[in-house]
Amino acid sequence: MSSQPNEDVESQTQQPLLGHNSQFSLANASSQVAIVGANVCPIESLDYEIIENDFFKQDWRARGKIQIYQYLFMKWALCFLVGLVVSLVGFFVNLAVENIAGIKFVVTSDMMLAGRYGLAFLVFAASNFVLTLFASTITAFISPAAAGSGIAEVKAYLNGVDAPQVFSLRTLVVKIIGSISAVSSSLLVGKAGPMVHAGASLAALMGQGGSKKYGLTWKWLHYFKNDRDRRDLVTCGSAAGIAAAFRAPVGGLLFAFEEMASWWRSALLWRAFFCTAIVAIMLRAFIDICYSGKCGLFGTGGLIMYNVTSENVVYHLSDMPPVLLLGIIGGILGSLYNFILDKVLRLYSLINEKGIVYRIILACSISVFTSCLLFGLPWFASCQACPRDAKEDCPTIGRSGNYKKFQCASNQYNDLASLIFNTNDDAIRNLFSQNTDKEFHGSSMLIFFVTCFFLSILSYGIVVPAGLFVPVILIGASYGRYVGMLIGSHSNLDNGLFAVLGAASLLGGSMRATVSLGVILLELTNNLLLLPLIMVVLLISKTVADAFTANIYDIIMKLKGFPYLEAHVEPYMRQLMVADIASGPLQYFQGIEKVGNIMHVLRTTRHNGFPVIDEPPLSEQPVLFGLILRAHLIALLKKKAFISTPVSTGIDAFDRFSSVDFSKKGSGRVEEVEDIVLTDEEMEMFIDLHPFSNASPYTVVETMSLAKALILFRQVGLRHMLVIPKLPGRSPVVGILTRHDFMPEHILNLHPLLRKSKWKRLRFRLPRLKNCFDASMQLTAGSSLSIGR
Repeated sequence: MSSQPNEDVESQTQQPLLGHNSQFSLANASSQVAIVGANVCPIESLDYEIIENDFFKQDWRARGKIQIYQYLFMKWALCFLVGLVVSLVGFFVNLAVENIAGIKFVVTSDMMLAGRYGLAFLVFAASNFVLTLFASTITAFISPAAAGSGIAEVKAYLNGVDAPQVFSLRTLVVKIIGSISAVSSSLLVGKAGPMVHAGASLAALMGQGGSKKYGLTWKWLHYFKNDRDRRDLVTCGSAAGIAAAFRAPVGGLLFAFEEMASWWRSALLWRAFFCTAIVAIMLRAFIDICYSGKCGLFGTGGLIMYNVTSENVVYHLSDMPPVLLLGIIGGILGSLYNFILDKVLRLYSLINEKGIVYRIILACSISVFTSCLLFGLPWFASCQACPRDAKEDCPTIGRSGNYKKFQCASNQYNDLASLIFNTNDDAIRNLFSQNTDKEFHGSSMLIFFVTCFFLSILSYGIVVPAGLFVPVILIGASYGRYVGMLIGSHSNLDNGLFAVLGAASLLGGSMRATVSLGVILLELTNNLLLLPLIMVVLLISKTVADAFTANIYDIIMKLKGFPYLEAHVEPYMRQLMVADIASGPLQYFQGIEKVGNIMHVLRTTRHNGFPVIDEPPLSEQPVLFGLILRAHLIALLKKKAFISTPVSTGIDAFDRFSSVDFSKKGSGRVEEVEDIVLTDEEMEMFIDLHPFSNASPYTVVETMSLAKALILFRQVGLRHMLVIPKLPGRSPVVGILTRHDFMPEHILNLHPLLRKSKWKRLRFRLPRLKNCFDASMQLTAGSSLSIGR
């Protein structure tokens, strides 16, 4: 082992922007509570690169056709299982939400019919309070990683960020149960985001090959004990989650491709498509069962959101100005929504960082406020006479529908209560409905829009599983329908169509996706004729919103402190070389290294990759042989693959080791060097690192531009990138680039003059992260936690 001054740097612990604690804690902060003041956690990068060492090559050469076919078969089999299980979970979540919330609304309505208004409010508020208390308690105490949407965590994982406990079994269980309870409690949160997280968690757990602790292992799954194959499964799981949430298989596939995955290939496209197709087929079968009346109150809600605009849509060129107006307003409202949500999450941190009890109190307080608001607002809405040509009973009693009686007379209904005293899915269905232009009053629609806009922001930051997808659709549909009421006389478009376009505009303005959101809405409405209008609205709203703020998931990832690598490069990166950002000293090993030296380096650093350099007498001059991972070194030390003299004896590594010894462990306990106990005699022995070193690591010359290196690093999915010298006669390795080195905060800290550069885009995007990075640099100066190496 040697050490020399160099540009290599130990990657820093990423600190959430809103964390104010002065000490490190190993408590998980990768969930929504990281936004609201949790302790700092260690975040590692993922190894998507194939480690092509001699042992890997020999292992693949030793595999016969049967093993190769097993590997291919298991890929498709796992995709099938992911689609099957995710569809079961999606159906269960929707079934539970519709029945729990439905029973609550039916009981409340029955008391309203009996004139017992005070008791009806108590039942409504108490049930919401208990459901919120349950969701927040299990989330705060059992798995804080289950809080929030989960889309930001999955997106960061597919970018190469391995936040702890994100895909653990208890996180999955809390995510499913907590989202059912939270959505049923009338909090304005959705279940689509949690379904994405649940689908990704199921896929990650299936790819782990079981649990050695409980004796649940399967030999065939050993092939998938690596980050590369697990990434593909998680991608399929995230696509299946969206497909299960909206019964939109193609939309789910495109959402994973457009918004979630940082890396894609045609083979993965086929498997993800197969996975979402399984989800669609299974949900269709389950819903057929529900149509027969065997699902309780679920039969007309939840997943059954098709045919809301199934009639022929006729529009002309003269109808385009209102559509353009919807896109512009949606872009402005979407960016405003993201801006306010950012500020609210920062404000919540002042309360939630005080402890678990404060987080639960905040969640329950939001529940009480929501109950009071939802129960009180319909009293300000005027009653309307039931339409004579209504397609369903009016008023609606004891079930979901468009005509809630509330406090009105027997032949009247309360239009605002019809939206509030329904699940979010049924409310969207009511807003999307065609030929209902006169069923909702303009003032009621405006009240509902403002209420949903702010309640969804207030509800998201609390410690419960909460999605943003459905609330944004609901807000957009209400605002779109209100715009339709204002300008309906000047357009041929139906108010229900305005609601669909409003939902599209706010989705584009907040989430900034285009293709996937358009397809999801088409699959929801089951009307291909809407495609041109939805495309125009999404393009305009995204363009307008991009001028103000980032998309909602990027904002959340930055607040959580995830070191996410963007697809684009900042202009100043083309002015820098890779040698300008690396920092030292560099730790490396010789090809045949002393055991004591390896133990010392592993104990005193947290690097996850080390260059292996051959020096005389193994070579005429120092040359780079390859790169060896920390996990592989620990495996060698654990097996005690030692030799007595520093001479390559050609030990038969292939007889002493198997591929399982070097496979990536699951979400259990990680093996550490502190667990290895060696005698003084063993510490004086040696290890031949050549068979276990990656002899073909990705290298770049020190004069390469930083922008070019970033593109390579992200597109290939690297964890380590070696920097080699331009001219001979120097050390064979100049430094190692990791994820941390490409972070704008790190670059600006090394080159402060860039802050005053002429690049306005740089000044716009990065000041918010400056304090986070400066604090992280101070905290990690003497810390052993790391994210990149």
